This record gives sequence, C-alpha cells and structure tokens, in this order.
Amino acid sequence: MTAAAEGSQPLGLRGRQRTSLLQSEAAQGFALISPTFLYALVLLVMPILVVVAHSFWTQNYLTIDRTFTLANYRIAVTEPIYLDLLMRSLWISLLVSFFTVVLAYPIAFYISFHGGRHKGLWLFLITIPFWTSYLLRVMSWKVILGYNGVLNSGLMGLGIIKEPSTALLYNTSAVVITLTHAWAAFAILPIFVSLEKIDRSLIEAATDLGDGPLRRFLRITLPLSVPGIVSAILIVMIPTVGDFVTPKLVGGKDGVMIANAIQALFGKGANWPLGAALSVTTMLVVTAMAASTVLIIRSAARLAR
Repeated sequence: MTAAAEGSQPLGLRGRQRTSLLQSEAAQGFALISPTFLYALVLLVMPILVVVAHSFWTQNYLTIDRTFTLANYRIAVTEPIYLDLLMRSLWISLLVSFFTVVLAYPIAFYISFHGGRHKGLWLFLITIPFWTSYLLRVMSWKVILGYNGVLNSGLMGLGIIKEPSTALLYNTSAVVITLTHAWAAFAILPIFVSLEKIDRSLIEAATDLGDGPLRRFLRITLPLSVPGIVSAILIVMIPTVGDFVTPKLVGGKDGVMIANAIQALFGKGANWPLGAALSVTTMLVVTAMAASTVLIIRSAARLAR
C-alpha cells in the first residue's frame, strides 16, 4: 500500500506540473498565436523556398530541368549588367532611406513635441495621400517632373529657365524623389512612436542644468530616438530595393533597378531559375546591408553618448 502510494506520487506531481504548464501564460500565448504563425509561415516561407528551389534549376525553353546547378548564381554574381543594376538599386535605396528619414524626422518631432491634443489629427492628415493608389501617386510625379509638367512650367513662368528641361524625369533622381515621397509616412510613424516614448523629465532636467535646445536634442532626444530611426530606415530601405513599378514609370534607362531585370526574367525573358537566383542574391545582399546599417547607426549612437 505504501509502495503504491509512493509510486503514484511522482505521477501525480508530473500531472500537476503538466497541467500547470498548459495553463501558463506562455503556453496560452503560444496557443493564441500559433494559428496566425502557421498561416504566416505558409504564406511567407513557402514562396521563398519555392524561389530558392528554382534558383538551382535550369530553364529549357518551356520546361524546367530540375538537375542541381550553380550556373544561375555564377551568372548573377559575375554578369556586369546584373552587378551594375544591383549596385544602382542599393545606392538608390540608401539615398531614399536617407532623404526620407531627414524629411520625416522634423515632422515626427513637431507632432510629438508640439502637436498637443491635435497629434491624432496630424497623424490622420499624414495618411491622406495613401487613400489613393500607389500607381496614381507615381503618375502624379510623372506629371510634375515631365517635359511640360508643373515644375518646368513654374520655372519658366519665374524666368529661371527659357525652355523645359529634360533632366527632371527618366533618371535616378526622379526615382529617388518619387520613392522618398511614397515612403515618407512609413518613416514618420516609427520615429514618432520612438519620440513619444522619451521621458520628458529628462529634457526638463537638461534644461535646468543649462543645456540649450541644440544640446538637449543632440544629447537626449536624438540618441533616445535611434530605435525609431533604425526602424524607419529598414522599413524604407528593404522594399525600395525590390521596387520595379517606379523605375519603369519615371526612371527611364538610367533609373532601371534590379527588380526590373527580375520581373523581365520571370516575364518575357522566360528564365525563372535565373530570375530566382537574382532574387535570392538580392535578398542576401539587402539583408547584409540592412544589418550593417543597423550596427553602424547603433555604434554611432553609443559614441555620441
């Protein structure tokens, strides 16, 4: 009888531990997010795996040869035209990220520190351009920067130029301007959230100790808002590398990016394996560039402190 009781005690203890584990907040939280996680896993990871698999195959006209090969990656990393497009795409994404954050930060700063009870209204107004389609916003810049567009007409009306300029459209600058406008709101919001989290008593303490506005900004506001800046840069940088609509509409031959080549290979080029290899290569390069950017910004923020 005693032996039976002693044998059943560990089983009862294990049962209570198992029940306690199932009733824990961690288990309940995992059970809550697991359907969404699996759904996201299927929709996000599976397409990437399909693209990676295609990158190791070969296209023979209308059929796919599934024999393993690295020939597509050799072309992707050695062909000058693809390297040039990739470098141009990375450069454009860096420029767009820089100008977007530079323009977004003052707006987010004003809303956070001077918006008062109208902060919600300001954030609402920022989202108004997104009520229209992305294609329509890109086309509006084509109208503004065109040969007979708004900007040329305004400059001619002011007497600054005598005839319309052709240097405003169908180049890298047009792509940078259009993408900067298109992603501005996505940079404002994370910076605003980061600024909102700053303890205002720190700024008051710096004021009491004699720091001026510029010194308070450089020593307190800017370092503490670095997470928002990093988030804004990543949010803008990663999608712009893969944009092919904007370069096609306003970039011309000087604004073509790597995504246009990938889109052509999956379309008229009918070479899915090479397009997949270019996609995977671009993803790896962008990941490395994003990680390097984060490390550089965080290191600079630590040195500034």
